[in-house]
Amino acid sequence: MQAPISIKGLSKQFKPHRVLKNLDWEVEAGSIVGLLGRNGAGKSTLIECLLGLRDAESDSEVRLFGEDVRHLSDATKAKIAYVPQNSELFEWLTPRQMLNYFKALYPRWNDAKVDALMQRWDLPYDKLISKFSGGQKQRLSIIRALAHEPELLILDEPVASLDPAGRRDFLREIVDSVIDQNTTIVFSTHILSDLERVAMKVAFLANGRIVHQQLLDDLMEVSLLVTGPSSLISQLGPQKILQSTYLQDGNTRLLGQWNAAQSAELLSRSDIRVERLSLEDLFIEMTK
Repeated sequence: MQAPISIKGLSKQFKPHRVLKNLDWEVEAGSIVGLLGRNGAGKSTLIECLLGLRDAESDSEVRLFGEDVRHLSDATKAKIAYVPQNSELFEWLTPRQMLNYFKALYPRWNDAKVDALMQRWDLPYDKLISKFSGGQKQRLSIIRALAHEPELLILDEPVASLDPAGRRDFLREIVDSVIDQNTTIVFSTHILSDLERVAMKVAFLANGRIVHQQLLDDLMEVSLLVTGPSSLISQLGPQKILQSTYLQDGNTRLLGQWNAAQSAELLSRSDIRVERLSLEDLFIEMTK
């Protein structure tokens, strides 16, 4: 089976700044991946290049379901849905008119899902979209994306304008989509509590590259931040080094991963400082 997303050597420059630098990334079918990065790290640029909405440099390779993103077949385009940061709706239409327009474009359209979400989120079918609030427009954009039951759903800060209840409802819809249809979902968010609630994996974007991707539960379980004399830290033998910094006082600060037995032994030591980190702390460390 072709991976829904396969990227090799993706680079993008906005002179003089190179935002993406020879980036490699693969996302497996059925994954829910939270894309994390600092403001300005290039998350939106990566998503736009991934979808072919922005041209990458000529030697970049971006494939969706095995097809070059620059030459997607109609069948593959029909598998993909995208919800941008800012809702892009036909605001001179009503939701009924807009949804009927998109329904004609997609052979697989779920009227029952549309009706259920319109009712759950209390959205009127026959009010001009221009009269909707920002949160209502975002909900409608999400309904439009989910209506044709995509196999790949790309979301760029999708819940930023929703209230907490709206975010919970939306996240439940994400989970339902994955369970029922094996949908692959990639979403960027700065609300880490939302990511912890729904993501299977996290991918960290820093310095123009995906520096690490891992199952969220595994990441939280096996990662430790260890600080101490460089001579001691060099003997610890982590299974994977995520970050390592030499400090001016002669100590080393190492973010690494160890198995359960090794972690228990490290946590019992008094000659070095050993910390388990929250997702927020890991985000800060991984995106420096």
